[in-house]
Amino acid sequence: MKDTTVMAASSALSSAEAAPVESMSRTTTYHRVQVDGVEIFYREAGPPNAPTIVLLHGFPASSRQFDTLIPLLATRYHLIAPDYPGFGQSDAPPPSTYTYTFDHLAQTVGNLLAALNINHYTLYLNDYGAPIGFRMILAHPKPLHALIVQNGNIYEDGLGAKWAKIAEYWADPEAHPEVVNAFLSFEATEQRHTAGTSHPDRYNPDSWTDEYAHLSKPGQREIQTDLLYDYRTNVACYPKWQAWLRDHKPPTLVVWGANDPSFTAPGAKAFKRDLPDAEIHLLDAGHFALDEKTDEIASIILNFMSRHPE
Repeated sequence: MKDTTVMAASSALSSAEAAPVESMSRTTTYHRVQVDGVEIFYREAGPPNAPTIVLLHGFPASSRQFDTLIPLLATRYHLIAPDYPGFGQSDAPPPSTYTYTFDHLAQTVGNLLAALNINHYTLYLNDYGAPIGFRMILAHPKPLHALIVQNGNIYEDGLGAKWAKIAEYWADPEAHPEVVNAFLSFEATEQRHTAGTSHPDRYNPDSWTDEYAHLSKPGQREIQTDLLYDYRTNVACYPKWQAWLRDHKPPTLVVWGANDPSFTAPGAKAFKRDLPDAEIHLLDAGHFALDEKTDEIASIILNFMSRHPE
């Protein structure tokens, strides 16, 4: 009798242990494909026949910044998260063979989605993902279902204090090499994650040490300098992107680390000017809000998407 009881308990325990945790039941897979002569790396998860969310990462990160978010969304959605040329696991050809502008990055990401037959999607825009995503939208508006904007700025209201110095660099790059030095420094790489947090113990230092190691690779200074200089074209495009929002009014969720010193909270609130129905959440977090607010952001996204089905 004792043996039977032990065996039954053991069997029940084994069954419980074998049951998959819901959020991990959609395994992320990793892929490479040639686009515009560049090998592009991307993460994919979730049912291929589910509505697609395309996750566009920030600087100086990669699609790896979404590692904790992807499993939480992949139970209901199909996720595609690419690395831009020059970032993460994608090729980083020299500027002599690939022009590093936001126009070109948007073209390459758009061509990647076309190659994957992704023709209807929601865009998640973080940091550099915002100017890339808005260029994609204006070039090909039909595929867009909805917008999720997380510390992806398109308003001058949201430009933090450091952008005044960067504007001096745009006006005369040769006179301000210190701006590039500061932008690519280890200190700045760490501060993009930890500035504004009240929970530094939740931040994995591998994030910024790995990003800084990437920025320190041969050729990266030239690549990132070109993109920093080209960022001036994004600010010039802000009125055009805002006008598109006013005219088309896509369902929009703004979920923002309110303590971000680079893209400040007024940049989140400004979306209401052009999208009165936009849903805005200001979180007690910094620029990379996913570092400490993954569960909360995932819950907000799932709620938003359920109310805006395709």
